[in-house]
Amino acid sequence: MATLLPPPKRPKLYHGVAEPEPEPQKASPNVVVQFVNEHDGTPIAPAVNLPANVAREGLEVLVNQLRTKDDDEHVPFGFHVVLPEEATKPNAPTRIVISKSIEVDVLAHASHAFSEEDVLVVSCAPQSVFKVRPATRCSATLSGHSSPILCASFSPTGNLLATGSGDTHVRLWDLYTETPSHMLTGHTGWVLCVEWDPLERKLASGGHDGHVRLWDPKTGKPMGDAMKGHSKWVTSLAWEPLHLNLSTPRLASSSKDGTVRVWSTATRKLEYALGGHTASVNVIKWGGGGLNGHGVLYTASSDRTVRVWDARGGKQLHILKNHAHWVTTLALNTDFVLRTGPFDHTGKRPSSDEEAQALALKRYTALVSRTPELLISGSDDHTLFLWSLFASSNAEPGGGKTKPLTRLTGHQRQVSHVAFSPDGRWAASAGWDSAVRLWDCSGAGQLGKFVATLRGHVGPVYRLAWSADSRMLVSASKDATVKIWDLKTYKIKSDLPGHTDEVYCVDFVADKVVSGGRDRTVKIWKN
Repeated sequence: MATLLPPPKRPKLYHGVAEPEPEPQKASPNVVVQFVNEHDGTPIAPAVNLPANVAREGLEVLVNQLRTKDDDEHVPFGFHVVLPEEATKPNAPTRIVISKSIEVDVLAHASHAFSEEDVLVVSCAPQSVFKVRPATRCSATLSGHSSPILCASFSPTGNLLATGSGDTHVRLWDLYTETPSHMLTGHTGWVLCVEWDPLERKLASGGHDGHVRLWDPKTGKPMGDAMKGHSKWVTSLAWEPLHLNLSTPRLASSSKDGTVRVWSTATRKLEYALGGHTASVNVIKWGGGGLNGHGVLYTASSDRTVRVWDARGGKQLHILKNHAHWVTTLALNTDFVLRTGPFDHTGKRPSSDEEAQALALKRYTALVSRTPELLISGSDDHTLFLWSLFASSNAEPGGGKTKPLTRLTGHQRQVSHVAFSPDGRWAASAGWDSAVRLWDCSGAGQLGKFVATLRGHVGPVYRLAWSADSRMLVSASKDATVKIWDLKTYKIKSDLPGHTDEVYCVDFVADKVVSGGRDRTVKIWKN
């Protein structure tokens, strides 16, 4: 007797309609990819042919295998493709970041600038070996100040926070317990700026009373009397870099009176005063380079100039006269390593002062060996200029006029703040046009190339701060919000509402963000 076959399965019906046939999986095309170093554009290896659907993590493994270095250390990479000029739109991103795969991000991009028949030049940027978690919630709201908070700064290790306010007080906060530590009283006017020394042993503050004061952060007591000399309020402070002076780092202060004063912190006496500016000096930076490696002072003023001084004796080296309005902000690509000195993401503390100085010098030279010390100046003329004053091809020992590397345009109103990323590859500028603009300063091709505009604020953006891994940017605005931006998508990663009025200051350390403003409260944000 023949075997009977079982009856066929009843087809599944969805509301009386048979199940659709599964779509055959679409074959992924192969593409030829040339991996190049983002810094100088040199090929990492010969071009390779690979499937377009290889995930970004697979590209990272491949690049690590293609590198000819002997060390076995795995380096995380970020990948992007630069859009051709004819495919870029005004104020649109000029590069495509590969976050999923070449097929999804590049070949399917809305610009249709690339096809599978092109040789795709993929730029590889080494990323930090650690990753900062984005803050998503407010972990503490600290009250105590009785007037708007005008400045806030984390200490180099990130254990302490200093805030200055219109109530004439500086307050120290313990970030382990998120409680007040000390109240520093002495100023008779608004406290406009606070600055930590690189070893976290001294805190400097400058006020509307024209005085500069030094404080011991452990006891909260003043270190001697106020340093007096300015006839108007103090606008900015800068410490001498640790790798230049270990025993008694000097402190520079700029003022509305048009002068810059350099103080010895050991004797609290004036070393010298710089009097070349004809209007208010708005900001001062102390660079670690210079012609002979003795350090250099950069000052920006309302007389529309940026002046460069030799930090050893105060000799003027350059006058930069390209801006057409007040110069209100400066940033160095070495700001982060100079500010944090010997302290990095590992959390190790140096065993001696000499080891601390050696570590600070090592971190500084590692950064400037890739790109020399760069300066960005921002102005009320809506533009920024990028300068490299002490590169071998650009330095003029006798002074004279030095041309900027490039002019950064795009802001529709005054530029309020500019900040370099910790790795020196990016610069971000904030403006009164409610926008944050991102610039590429990595050294590949044109320095200062526009990358993207970050839009989301509905009021002027006052202040910017970078995460230590250079992957995120945080901004504070008049619209009472703090926003964290993701630099892979150029979109908001975390929106942090909570302030009830304008946010004047913001800082970022480890995975903590601090903000303060007109509502007189300090907010600490965490993951």
